Amino acid sequence: MTGPIRALIVDDEPAARDTIRALLADDPEVMVVGECGDGRSALELIRGAAPQLVFLDVQMPEMDGFAMLRHLAPSELPVLVFTTAYDQYALQAFEVHALDYLLKPFDDERFREALARAKERVRLGRVDAVSRQLRELLDEPEHAAGDARDRYLTRLVVRSGERTVVLAVRDIDWVEADGDAVRIHAARAEYALRQTMKDLERRLDPSRLLRIHRSTIVNVERIRELQPYFRGEYVVILHDGTRLKLSRGCRARLEAVLGGRF
Repeated sequence: MTGPIRALIVDDEPAARDTIRALLADDPEVMVVGECGDGRSALELIRGAAPQLVFLDVQMPEMDGFAMLRHLAPSELPVLVFTTAYDQYALQAFEVHALDYLLKPFDDERFREALARAKERVRLGRVDAVSRQLRELLDEPEHAAGDARDRYLTRLVVRSGERTVVLAVRDIDWVEADGDAVRIHAARAEYALRQTMKDLERRLDPSRLLRIHRSTIVNVERIRELQPYFRGEYVVILHDGTRLKLSRGCRARLEAVLGGRF
């Protein structure tokens, strides 16, 4: 192989992209050919720029890292280093399938180790082997979750005016982003929680509480119907009449959870 390794950075957090870009700048054998913050843009860049190495965030709004990879043919798959905030139980899935990852927050030494392994795979042309390992992981989503169901939240401590309330997660109707916090709707009441949407999403069981839009998580048991809206988007109507927007990028995940296409 001649010339530097072409690398792509995919992460919805600008600070995370900045960190990876700065670390790669110290390596003359790697050239960053692009960066983006969502899976749909990553698809376009992978097909357009043909990177040999991609640093990929697992959890992103609209289309997460795994959903993005499922849209790629084996011949399109680069060598991957996953960047993730998953805990050690879920990371066992990557280890079983010999896929490298960086657990956020990672230090410079851990990054250099992952980069060295990734560069070796690129130089030795081991993309086919990586492709097989990745396909095994994508075909076994229950392992990717690392038996996470036992680790998801079952209750939240939230604020309602001057009161502190212990709210059962199963009682949540839907959640909306509110800056760096969220507003939780349950039984026609609203509760405030000082936590970002992304952090809360990671702690909720997606088979029960699923992100359907950048700013919305819904309890799938509360969904009454779906109505076509505009250009592939839908309106999700809850049993209490609440109307929520379903973005196109989240449609496939909702279909998978509901067990049918619409």
